[in-house]
Amino acid sequence: MHAFSLATLSYAPASIPAVPAAAGAARAAAPMMGDGTFKKYLDTSPMDLTLSKDWGDSTETADAAGLEKLANELNPVFGYFDPLNIGGESKETIAWYRHAVIKHGRVAMAAFVGFLVQSAGIHFPWALTSSGVTFGDISAAGGPKDQWDALPSAAKVQILCAIGFLEMWGEATVAFEADGTKHYVRGGKPGYYPTLKGRMPHPGVLNLFDPFGLSKKMTPERREKSLLAELNNGRLAMLGIFGLVSASKGLIVPGLDSLNIKPYAGEYMAPFVASDSGLPFVKAMLDLRAEQVVREAAFLGDAYFNNGA
Repeated sequence: MHAFSLATLSYAPASIPAVPAAAGAARAAAPMMGDGTFKKYLDTSPMDLTLSKDWGDSTETADAAGLEKLANELNPVFGYFDPLNIGGESKETIAWYRHAVIKHGRVAMAAFVGFLVQSAGIHFPWALTSSGVTFGDISAAGGPKDQWDALPSAAKVQILCAIGFLEMWGEATVAFEADGTKHYVRGGKPGYYPTLKGRMPHPGVLNLFDPFGLSKKMTPERREKSLLAELNNGRLAMLGIFGLVSASKGLIVPGLDSLNIKPYAGEYMAPFVASDSGLPFVKAMLDLRAEQVVREAAFLGDAYFNNGA
């Protein structure tokens, strides 16, 4: 993977920040304790409060040379391009970016396919709620984001809670250790998601990304090739989903704006709408946004704002 990955578009939490180049030298020069062990070094820069831990004997790509090699395997024509000098960062930071691009690529692939399926009006045939709301009712609301806005508040909360759980499990050290591996910023494999099957109190739980265990039947060579293909496809899907979203807002996106993408008049970054006002804090957030819209219109001009720019 070349360091100029679309992972740079993702949000980097403060817990896995970039580590200054001087931090490594500072760790090496950390004073010895009275018992002969190194003092635990805590980075003091404002952007890095991560306790340093041993990388172990991991052979995972975590330096500029490894990134260059991986970039050439992914795309020998484009090659290695690192304008942000991610290859010069710490092993932990490089591992975080590697995991981020794999993870966001997987989500983008699902989002791209899902966007097209929902835009085509394809939906489940049964009821969504016991009150009589059907998937057909939601599908009739419009495009994918209009369909999300039309969901009952309880359904949105359920989905967000499920996502929150998957995020938490995917970062839990205990989950990695149960699989006999390490967290990806501690020498583990970027892109690895801990086992769900057999770990949850429900017999029907399947693992993410490989629910039927197909990768276990692959040879190491074929598995490695498939992982490279997944990474390339994920990057393309990230561009694709951004293109579909942009096309739905009326922007010109060659190759995508000619599709039958339904326009969306709302805000993609707003997970809740007026129908969700019964949820805590939602009404206050919507009121603040309404005030912001007024200020934006006054600053940019009504004509500019009403054109959806």
